[in-house]
Amino acid sequence: MLCVPYTYMTSAELIRDMQRAGWRLDRVNGSHHVFKHPSRPGHVVVPHPKKDLGLGLVKAIRRQAGI
Repeated sequence: MLCVPYTYMTSAELIRDMQRAGWRLDRVNGSHHVFKHPSRPGHVVVPHPKKDLGLGLVKAIRRQAGI
């Protein structure tokens, strides 16, 4: 099996992962969706719809969300 690291992720895939981790949509500001978690402080902003989110942005959002 060949393992190829991904270089991008769609915003829909990232949002799906966040929702599985318990994050819920709080509000929408233009093209940015703002998520809140019931037990974690703060919020996480995801640009949506966006076909390709760069690897650095995906890592930063995942780190902020704790997933």
